[in-house]
Amino acid sequence: MTARAAEDRPPEAPALPAPAGTRARALGRLLVPVLLFAAFAALPAAADALGQTFLVSFATRVMILALAAMSLDLILGYGGLVSFGHAAFLGIGAYAVGIAAEEGLTEGLAVFPLAIAAAALFALATGAVSLRTRGVYFIMITLAFGQMAFFTAISLSAYGGDDGLTIWGRTEFLGGTPLEDDRAFYFVVLGCLAACYLLARAIVASRFGRVLQAARQSPGRVAALGLDPFAYQLAAYAIAGGFAGLAGALLANHTEFVSPAYMSWHRSGELIVMVILGGMGSFHGAILGAIVYLGLEEALSHLTEHWRLLFGPFLVLVVLHARGGLLSLLPVRPRDG
Repeated sequence: MTARAAEDRPPEAPALPAPAGTRARALGRLLVPVLLFAAFAALPAAADALGQTFLVSFATRVMILALAAMSLDLILGYGGLVSFGHAAFLGIGAYAVGIAAEEGLTEGLAVFPLAIAAAALFALATGAVSLRTRGVYFIMITLAFGQMAFFTAISLSAYGGDDGLTIWGRTEFLGGTPLEDDRAFYFVVLGCLAACYLLARAIVASRFGRVLQAARQSPGRVAALGLDPFAYQLAAYAIAGGFAGLAGALLANHTEFVSPAYMSWHRSGELIVMVILGGMGSFHGAILGAIVYLGLEEALSHLTEHWRLLFGPFLVLVVLHARGGLLSLLPVRPRDG
């Protein structure tokens, strides 16, 4: 380029600052999860200061079910797949720990991958059939597979059958028993939740996640681009199953007991409620939904055994007036991705 041409070229426009709304949304995406995980990290010390040590056990259960709800949100909030059999993956992960312990296998480096793999493989096999359907048919077939797993667990008389199976001690690691200490186990669960949260966000932000969300909106257009929406949805279904299997393994260690009730359709319904309550399409929304749901369950059950009669109207109000879940009530709704 000559000096004359360089002089005649119009000056480049200065870079404009990001709009305030964009900066606020970015801040919201970071602030809400940071506050949630900071609260979880600080809870044991706060429980000691208040003399309410039972809060550690309760918060451990909340985080485990938050992980299960987060796994459901991957396929429900981002994939548009309403699974009414998601609790089957949770139960399979729990039973993998219980059955392994009954057979003498207690090493966590083997048991936890076994639980994740068993749940993911069940999700892969059942998803290959379920994803051939759409809408209410998909809901019904996932419910059918979930009930199949439920009644299979009931039929395992060698492992407790309908009465469930007691686990005599938590999973070991390299010959030690670090999980026997409730405080140590709490932070292991917190670490698993944080790691899965970051992994899930990375998945959603990746090319894979973008294709999954596009397939939710228009599978035909995704196929027209030369991509197979079925393959992406099946992979997401298997990943969600693996996350839920990890939650099941942690739940079995937390309660030191496994039961077919972990796989019931009621549990699947509770996970769906947690996702809707917090806000679909946001992993920290699923965590928030689990906190609110289990917190209300704990508080209302002290008032009456029919606590769901009180919870029902609250859920109706949320659905009617906070279409995006509880996160939509914040000044700026944070969203993953």
